Amino acid sequence: MKKIIILACIAMSFSLNAQNTQELLKHYEAYYKQMKAQGDMQGIINGLTHLNILMPSTERQDTLAYLYMNDGKFVQALNTIGVDVKESDTDMAVEIKAVSLKSLGQPKLAIKQFEELFKRTQNVTLTYELAELYIQNQNLIEAAKQVEYGLLHVEDNMQKTYYESQQPYQVPLRAGFLYLKGLITFNQSKETNIDAAVSYLEQALTIAPNFNLAYVSRSALLGQKEQPVKKD
Repeated sequence: MKKIIILACIAMSFSLNAQNTQELLKHYEAYYKQMKAQGDMQGIINGLTHLNILMPSTERQDTLAYLYMNDGKFVQALNTIGVDVKESDTDMAVEIKAVSLKSLGQPKLAIKQFEELFKRTQNVTLTYELAELYIQNQNLIEAAKQVEYGLLHVEDNMQKTYYESQQPYQVPLRAGFLYLKGLITFNQSKETNIDAAVSYLEQALTIAPNFNLAYVSRSALLGQKEQPVKKD
């Protein structure tokens, strides 16, 4: 008899817990929906966090990490999904890791994620990101390979946005690759390759006269050239 009572109590406990969980799910689903309607980002994150605790899923976890990343909270995004390269990761998770690590100034770790993403989705936008990271990491051979791939496959309608000036601006992605080629050429031999590097930057400026980063780099390189000695 005692065993029957104990089993009945346990069954009732499971039933109550399940009922409470369902009630909490309904509450936080309604809360999450309301926060989205209000555009309250922190409320959206809070609601999704509770939902993921109550009923964990890869989709919820990735979405939560994406919201953190999109809000500029890169550390929180990585704390949500980790930093390791995993074949089981969704494309979204790999992209979140790549972008967050790059934004946090971790080029070596970011390269691994961008390489994994490129294996899955080969496109020239990723090629540009990889080339830029390889340059930062002084891996000029791999950077040059990425740039050549990009120049071969880039289309004229593809654009790249730059943020180094007060006002963000766009230029054709082909100009972006020529700019990177100029940087690579200069870094391959800073004493002898200034003219060659400048020529690539000028090609970029021919395509995109508003390309401020290429203009500044060109001016800096020209400033490094030795001035002719004046004769009396």
